[in-house]
Amino acid sequence: MWFKNLKLYALTQALEITEEDLEEKLAEFVFRPCGSQDMATMGFTSPFNQGKTLLHSANGRIWITLKKQERLLPSVVVNAELAEKVAQIEAETGSSVGKKAQQDMKQEIIHRLLPMAFTKNSFIHGFISTKDNLVVVDASADGKAEAFLAMLRKAMGSLPVVPLARQSVQAHLTEWLQGKDLPKDVVILEEAELKALEEDGAVLRCKNQDLGSEEIINHIQSGKVVQKLAVEWDETLSALIQEDLTIKRLKFSDVMHEQNADIPKDQVAARLDANFALMSGEIVRFAERLKEIFTLNADD
Repeated sequence: MWFKNLKLYALTQALEITEEDLEEKLAEFVFRPCGSQDMATMGFTSPFNQGKTLLHSANGRIWITLKKQERLLPSVVVNAELAEKVAQIEAETGSSVGKKAQQDMKQEIIHRLLPMAFTKNSFIHGFISTKDNLVVVDASADGKAEAFLAMLRKAMGSLPVVPLARQSVQAHLTEWLQGKDLPKDVVILEEAELKALEEDGAVLRCKNQDLGSEEIINHIQSGKVVQKLAVEWDETLSALIQEDLTIKRLKFSDVMHEQNADIPKDQVAARLDANFALMSGEIVRFAERLKEIFTLNADD
């Protein structure tokens, strides 16, 4: 299990909770499958899928998984049946069906079809590093990250976190493309997104592009700033850094993946444990480095 995106949050105060207590609190919100009339359900499940515990810990970093199940009932199916039923009634009675009656009919159709609808499962993974006062969610969008934090907050009673970066880092990213203050352990790759500062300003997306070229520098000098930038860090990982410090398309190097290659594939739990310990350790190290690079402080 290797995270692909990162939403990074700082704990504003230390968590005074044991793993045993946290397990009990998560158990109160354990995942349950959709009932016949549930559109969706959400709850905590084992990070190991078949495991019995609702969390997994390695070196003080606690891995938690939120599972969501949704019933797939396409609106086009409901609306088609509704239209057919309305047309039939209007043909038989010679009068139109009002909006309130149509809404009631629609609810009846949903109620009847919902138990027969297929279900779709999705997972949101995250971990808490208590000793580093850090919470990490494997999500590319705010909505998924907030859903994870909200459920965790509901289970724990409180979760005092703020985004690791509460101000845009676009000025730093833009300076890097101008050759200013680029950290020695950061290598700029060939992908970026630049945007003009006006509200409806032009957006320039670059792929497989020499970002040090005169063309790109001219765009920056004309007023565009960097919204996203692909980088490699410390020969360990590559990622797309966004101006709000969301990390997308996270990829770990082959050297990282090879470190646990000697664990037999049939030892699933052992591989998951080793990979999580390795991955989460590097993510914490990366997050600490980002705090240094962008001078981030939870008290700011």
